[in-house]
Amino acid sequence: MKANSPADTLVELEDAVATCPPDRCTRILSGILRLLTSRGDRPQELLAHVTDGVLLRLMERVEAGALIQLSTALADLEIAPPKTVRRLASHPDPTVACPVLLRSRSLSTADLQSIAGSSGERQQDAIAARASIDPPVIEALIKGGARSACLVLIGNTEARFSDSAYVALAERCQADDEITKALALRPDTPDAVMRELLSASRAPRSDTVPKATTSRQSTSTAPVPPKLPCAAAYASARPEIVALNRIGKLNDSTVNRFAIRGETANLFTALSVLSGTPIEIVEHVMTDDDCEGLVMACRASRLNWQTTLAILSNRRGTRLSFAERERAQHMFETLLLSTSQWTVRWGEIAANVKESSRGSRGAKMGVSR
Repeated sequence: MKANSPADTLVELEDAVATCPPDRCTRILSGILRLLTSRGDRPQELLAHVTDGVLLRLMERVEAGALIQLSTALADLEIAPPKTVRRLASHPDPTVACPVLLRSRSLSTADLQSIAGSSGERQQDAIAARASIDPPVIEALIKGGARSACLVLIGNTEARFSDSAYVALAERCQADDEITKALALRPDTPDAVMRELLSASRAPRSDTVPKATTSRQSTSTAPVPPKLPCAAAYASARPEIVALNRIGKLNDSTVNRFAIRGETANLFTALSVLSGTPIEIVEHVMTDDDCEGLVMACRASRLNWQTTLAILSNRRGTRLSFAERERAQHMFETLLLSTSQWTVRWGEIAANVKESSRGSRGAKMGVSR
């Protein structure tokens, strides 16, 4: 009796899978997954290619839940069946596609470029969040992807932008303030790009400024100070802020979120709790034209530079100029923690606030008389 070749055996197995019941296909799929993911002395590359055709057949016969399980398992394999991974990555259901799009090393740059240009928003976000992502894929996402993919890319510290990527991002920034803000806060954004962003932010946009008010607004460039929270807002914010501080969750990530979302009462209260200063001092440094006091308050609160920059960038209607940003960063990096804490609690800043408070009370008493 003539023995079948391995190729003939595989063809027979694929044909058998095409006609077997769905529940049996699911069991076969689970068995192949155990074979692929188990540790042993088997040649993984050969095994991956041998099982590829069978897995492609099985994918047509099993439920979505089994496909999600398959995608999740193959995503973490160093060597995985290549055709199966590409089929999963191109699946219209994001719950099936996203695990391999986010983690699989079996997808080539060309695969990712093609999928980025034809897939949905969640798939694009998964590609943008990859730990390893090549410049052509980054550029494809910036030029043709959803805005959420751009924001995920900017937040991905592993992504390295080419000059072409920065040019494409700058173009998107012209019509999107959120992308502009995210790019300005990214630690490795080059100074030349920062200058361009800041220059563009100062120019009035014809599509957003009504014609009747353009001339009047263009002559007024004064920054708008943040609106101070009322006593009730502070009273509402303080219990949560104190509780977060007690369990160690009042950190840079939390304070950064307060700043970006404009949660003023939470932000002011957090700075007060972290720095150990009265809320009046925080209000004073937040509304002062000079940023020195606010930089000291952030330093006294043990916040990092990125959180400090987020607070500085979101406290009023206009962004920091390039020179202001450099000055603020230099102050932050050279200030001693002890000096900052002493100054905002008992030094000149605290004294000025107390003096202005006494003057304000005296004026009120004079008026009442």
